[in-house]
Amino acid sequence: MKLYLRLLKYVRPYTKRIIIALVCMTIVSSCTVGLMYILKPVFDKIFANPNKEEALMFIKIIPLALLGLFFIKGLAYYAQDYLINNTGQRVIMDIRNLLYEHLQYMSISFYHNQKTGHLISRITNDVSIMQNAVSGIVGSVASNGLTLIGLIILIFKLNWQMAIIALFVFPIAIYPLYKFGAKIRKISSKSQAKTADISAILYETISGIRVVKGFGMEKAEIDKFKKENRNFFDISMKSLKITAMSSPIMEFIGGLGISFLIAFSGRQVVSGQLSIGGFTAFVATLLSLYKPLHNLNGINQTLQQSLAAAERVFNLMDVPPEEDNGTINIEPVKNSIIFENVNFSYDGKKDVLESINLSINAGEVIAIVGPSGSGKTTLVNLLLRFYNPTKGSIKIDDIDVQKVTLKSLRAQMGIVTQETILFNDTFRNNIAYGNPITTDSAVEFAACAANAHDFIIETTYGYDTFIGERGAKISGGEKQRIAIARAILKNPPILILDEATSALDNESEKLVQDALNNLMKNRTTFVIAHRLSTVMKADKIVVIDDGKIADVGKHEELMTKGGLYKKLYEMQFKM
Repeated sequence: MKLYLRLLKYVRPYTKRIIIALVCMTIVSSCTVGLMYILKPVFDKIFANPNKEEALMFIKIIPLALLGLFFIKGLAYYAQDYLINNTGQRVIMDIRNLLYEHLQYMSISFYHNQKTGHLISRITNDVSIMQNAVSGIVGSVASNGLTLIGLIILIFKLNWQMAIIALFVFPIAIYPLYKFGAKIRKISSKSQAKTADISAILYETISGIRVVKGFGMEKAEIDKFKKENRNFFDISMKSLKITAMSSPIMEFIGGLGISFLIAFSGRQVVSGQLSIGGFTAFVATLLSLYKPLHNLNGINQTLQQSLAAAERVFNLMDVPPEEDNGTINIEPVKNSIIFENVNFSYDGKKDVLESINLSINAGEVIAIVGPSGSGKTTLVNLLLRFYNPTKGSIKIDDIDVQKVTLKSLRAQMGIVTQETILFNDTFRNNIAYGNPITTDSAVEFAACAANAHDFIIETTYGYDTFIGERGAKISGGEKQRIAIARAILKNPPILILDEATSALDNESEKLVQDALNNLMKNRTTFVIAHRLSTVMKADKIVVIDDGKIADVGKHEELMTKGGLYKKLYEMQFKM
């Protein structure tokens, strides 16, 4: 109930629509009851009436009354159905928007512990299932509930003794409803988890199809998918068995009540205590009770599926977003960036970085080198506050970055990485990403500075050419130059280059390196590199080994000292 009440909070902005829909439902239910009530005079005043004149009068009145009731019921039903489903769609749109917004503000560490396919499944599949709890269930419970109440009042009005016998089955029906609902919810939760697993496999294999084909793993991936799909099928069949079982059980319970009813009412008709019209109206009304009861049974199962989905969505929404306790809007760096006794651990047990003390002057080019896994990228991630130090502090112009707002801090940074992230959009929009109000001339200037203009204008639509998902239609070197153009347009005072040329051939590397040299002018630049040829001219080279700073200096100084830097250099240039 607590989970459902939380879901209903999202309906509050649309209360007026719900109230109007409820009024329409009341009209529909009243018309349904009225149609049942008219059956009594149909038999008593027309078919069993010895007075022909009176019978003819009712023949004129009753059909008109029936037409009127059907017309009013039809209009009210259309209005209720439209309003309820419209409200449900709006609520689901709001929840999906809020969930996506929440994900945008989650920390990098959160995404490291999640499967992309699972997150996609929450936003698409789970949120869609929740709609049943809003539109389908709110509408159906109210509509069927009102109809049920109206029909129960009518059968008591027609014959209270027979009504008590008929309603004897109600307590019997409650227990299977409860048991079926509990099982359905448990199975639905497993089913939705399996749907997320399938989404994860689809995302990984489709996005990594080159690797799959390159290693000849098509059959293995097919088998993996078939296995998960079979598991999903088996879970679905369990749900289907329970759903299929519930209908005949509910029908049997209903038949039990009707059997008692016929045995009792037959005697009343024979003894003259009950008219043919009264009996017919009562039986028709009682049979009409079956539909809303059956619907409510189905609604209970749908509700459990929706609540299982809602639980998964709300669990995700309850994960706290990335902390931003900063209150200072920092200005572009003027003096220095200082790491003071910085330690960092991902798991709280083993330090990835330890006792990092480093001072960088504004405008310097700082190269960070060392073996793979030594902590180079982690160091700059701390500057971006993708993670926070477990000990020590990082200061920009003597201001601790923990006191700085994330927006103003990251506005100072431009990032170009080895894995270039581009979007399925035009060259223009990819370069202008993060600068939506920029001019076309500024975009072209940035492209020229990044050595990207020439290959862009050779494409079919120039800057308005779509580059495909993740830039699939252009080469690796071209991707890097688009990413550099994007950074140039942002014009950040601090630049982070993380292995920006390591995956390129010599020709592409030269073009990209020229573009990087244009980008690095008059900026404080952090260059993470394995290729030491790209960092030999750096103002300061920081050698990281096993999470610690092993040495700091210019290329010539470090070569004279010997140590790890010289060893790495000789390994690369003497091969």
